[in-house]
Amino acid sequence: MLVKTYGGSVQGVDATLITIEVSVSKGSKFFLVGLPDKAVQEASIRIDTALKNTNLHSPQKKTVINMAPADLKKEGAAYDLPIAIGILGATEQIKKEKLNDFLIMGELSLDGNLQPIKGALPMAILARELGFKGILLPEQNAKEAAIVNDLDVYGFKDILQVVHFFNETETFSPIEIDTRKIFFDNLRYPDHDFEDVKGQENIKRAMEIAAAGGHNLILIGPPGAGKTMLAKRFSSILPPMTLYEALETTKIHSVAGKVEGSEGLVSQRPFRNPHHTISSVALIGGGTNPQPGEVSMAHNGVLFLDELPEFQRSALEVLRQPLEDRKVTISRAKFTVDYPSSLMLIASMNPCPCGYYNHPEKECICPGGAVQKYLNKISGPLLDRIDLHVEVTPVSFEELSDAKPSEKSTNIRARVIKARGIQTKRFSSSNKIHSNAQMNAQHLKNSCQLNNECKSLIKQAMNKLDLSARAYNRILKVARTIADLDQQENIQPNHIAEAIQYRSLDRDSWAG
Repeated sequence: MLVKTYGGSVQGVDATLITIEVSVSKGSKFFLVGLPDKAVQEASIRIDTALKNTNLHSPQKKTVINMAPADLKKEGAAYDLPIAIGILGATEQIKKEKLNDFLIMGELSLDGNLQPIKGALPMAILARELGFKGILLPEQNAKEAAIVNDLDVYGFKDILQVVHFFNETETFSPIEIDTRKIFFDNLRYPDHDFEDVKGQENIKRAMEIAAAGGHNLILIGPPGAGKTMLAKRFSSILPPMTLYEALETTKIHSVAGKVEGSEGLVSQRPFRNPHHTISSVALIGGGTNPQPGEVSMAHNGVLFLDELPEFQRSALEVLRQPLEDRKVTISRAKFTVDYPSSLMLIASMNPCPCGYYNHPEKECICPGGAVQKYLNKISGPLLDRIDLHVEVTPVSFEELSDAKPSEKSTNIRARVIKARGIQTKRFSSSNKIHSNAQMNAQHLKNSCQLNNECKSLIKQAMNKLDLSARAYNRILKVARTIADLDQQENIQPNHIAEAIQYRSLDRDSWAG
């Protein structure tokens, strides 16, 4: 008897339909075809044991299982459940009438329990797009998949419950959640607040500009100056995610199997803080079975790289394309996958190996040329892609002991949201550009027109600092953001001057 069940294969952040055909006939061998990997091939052992341990019958006949399309490699143990259900249907242990209505995925334990899988959300989206009535998953993935509207999502504890579902011997209700309610209920304010930061007003200003325009930022200063503390509070002044951004971010985390929380929806902007020993593959994504890396996990959020020069040079260089194109393309011999990576990069570093170059009180003990050599660990092209370079100086005792409260993050965030509102209106005709940092050449031409005084000022800076054409564009983008914060329609000379100030740590001006 021939029975078909349906599953899904995740490619990048999207899923592809997999049709599982099960034929049971006279004979004694087991065949699994359709380009399965080792984990899929081992499914027969898990399924046979699970069926026996749940008092179900494994067929003692010739069993042929084909996974179509046959030229697409099938990976992972998530096909255990659809294969097992196909076998039970072919041996008439379950009713087959509803098999065509559902997409089925799940990993089986030897006792018949279901283990969670990766990519439940893309598979649920696929099921809705293809017109399936619903999707059957392990209960741990149910709320994640239930984010998708107009689709019945059932979560099961073990294979016996799935059998009862198809045989209609027990009644099960689909998981129902209100995605919008969960999203707005979970828009919690971040735990860290700029109210806790004493002094550092110039750094707060730079971070406000970065948040308002979506700009990348690097903090350079001695140990203990507060670089990490400031970076961890950056998320508190970012605008809250939209529901679309939350769904898009959840989709990536679902593919990586990193969806946390009981509601299954990522409603806070990601803040990723990888250690400097991270490999280039872990940072950018990839591997034998490509998975999203830290760059994509930070999509719609922040990637914080502490002690930037200590990262491997090869790892830092792979950041060039994602920072520019806002996506990661991973190519293999037979396929190519794209992962979105629209993020804000916040980096920090010491000014030299000992950490005290340009310190107001402590003397740098590094030998001659060490400062330039240390800065050379970060390539010029990567430094060009960071819009704001800010020097962080230690906070004085007077500022630390000052009882006067600092400005709260809520107040800064309000100004950032107003500036973002101006940008949303400015780029309303474009679906791919949402902030000043994403502007292309045409938008720069239309939105960053300069008067003669502004042109003269930026020309002097270009000649004195030996800036590249990319750095020139960065200055224009930052100046546009400063003008938006000031609610100004046109860029003024003071906006250009402040934007140039944030390029003062370029290589020629920093290390002498």
